[in-house]
Parts: sequence; structure tokens; C-alpha cells
Amino acid sequence: MSVNAPATVHSLTYYPVKGCAGITVDRAEVTARGLRHDREFMVVAAETGRFLSQRRLPSMAVVQPRMLDDGDTLALSAPGVEDLKAGVVEDGPRREVSVFSFTGQGVDQGDDAARWFGVVLGVDCRLVRVPPDHTRVSSGETGGTAGFADGHALLVASLASLAELNRRLAERDVAALPMNRFRPNVVLDGWTEPHAEDLVRSARLGEVEIGYEKRCKRCAVPTVDQETGRPAGPEPTRTLATYRGGAEEGGVVFGMKAAVVRPGVVSVGDTVTVHRWA
Repeated sequence: MSVNAPATVHSLTYYPVKGCAGITVDRAEVTARGLRHDREFMVVAAETGRFLSQRRLPSMAVVQPRMLDDGDTLALSAPGVEDLKAGVVEDGPRREVSVFSFTGQGVDQGDDAARWFGVVLGVDCRLVRVPPDHTRVSSGETGGTAGFADGHALLVASLASLAELNRRLAERDVAALPMNRFRPNVVLDGWTEPHAEDLVRSARLGEVEIGYEKRCKRCAVPTVDQETGRPAGPEPTRTLATYRGGAEEGGVVFGMKAAVVRPGVVSVGDTVTVHRWA
């Protein structure tokens, strides 16, 4: 496949704490694990070390993390509680953690952060960080690594794909949904073909080379209003099921998961050069 119109990078977002609000930037350093600081931290159940997410705790959406002092400080805010600034513990006491089939270690970020998240989320939990010697192999066509993301370094989506979804929602008298329902890292603009990102196998964005891993099977998170942290009904899952069922993935799909083949810097407005299509 080829696409006549060139694509450009429309937006870049990283999510410092898995499951919490993202930070949109004009320029990002991209490492082998994805955008710098993306899913660098994770909230886990204190007893089991199992990751917590909006699947179980949709209110995580309104937790606003910020990286300060060039990544040395994590600032946290949420409605109804005092803000917290915590020095990042790069290495120290560790605990066993898990994300789906991945099991490994996380560096515990201390009692203050744990208490803060416990109050906000109403659960006994700990905040952990990716350790310096973190090793994780991502699955898929290209093969790569990831931090505490569900499984891959980057989630890529296009405005054309969202436009097609919103066109179908309008036919059902459902209001248009924003892209943040899907929590992508990279949003592309310029293609007129919906879901063209699914067919990209190798591409360059700015200095960064990426490789296709797999289509993104969607869970319940896109049904969570990212502004309120509350479930907002069956959409977009109900409509996606009518035309985006993934037989291989076993659910509805939206967006493409990619590995970082060559790290570098990417900026909004950078041209997307596709080296190979499916």
C-alpha cells in the first residue's frame, strides 16, 4: 500500500505514571522504551505488585503527573487533595511487579508517594519506577523493549482513523470523541485513509526509526472520560465492534503498536517517511 498525501507528526504525548494523565509536548526525546519518561512510573497493588490502571480505577485519569528538574522530581496533583512533589528514587529498595505477562522489578518510590496515591485511589498501593537495569522484550513483528507500558514502546494513531470513528458515531447520534480516549503517544495527520497506520511496517519520524509490532487491541479504557475519570457508556467500543473487530487480536482494535528501532528526537510537524508498507 502507499498513501498519496504525506503524513506529519500532529502531536506527541507521554504518560509518566501508567494509567494517569498524559503530558503533550512539541518535541520529545525517544529512547528504546519510547518517549522519555513514558510509563516510567507505575502504581501497583501493595500486596501483589500487580499494576493498577483505569480498567479497575478510572479515576486515575484525573491524576496529573509532571516531571520537574529534568526528571529528578515527580509532581502529582488530583482533585480534592494537596499536591505532592517527590524526589525520584532512581535505584533503591525494589519490589516484584507485573504487567500482564511481564514480571520484573520496580524501584519503590517511598511512603509519601504511596500514601498520596492511597488517598486518591482508595486502595493500598505503592508507586514504583523502572529500574536502571530494566529488561523487557516486547512481542510483535519487529521486536523491541518497553518500560511499564502494557507491552510496547509506542502507540501510534492517525487523525483519519479518529475522523472515521466520529463519522460513524454521528450516524448513531453520538457526540464526537477526542483522541485522548485512546491515549496514544504519537498522532499523525495528513493521511486520508483511515487506519493507514496499521499497514506501516517501517517508518522514520524526525530522527526516529520505528517498526510495526501489532495492532492495538482495546480494553475498557477508551470508554473512560479522560477529563472526569468516570466511565462514559459503551462508546467507542460498541461502534468499533461494527467495523474494527480483530479476529487475530480477539477484540476491537484502534491504533498501532510500534517498536523503536533507532532512538532520536521527534517534533510536531516532522514528516513521516514510510520505508515499507504491509
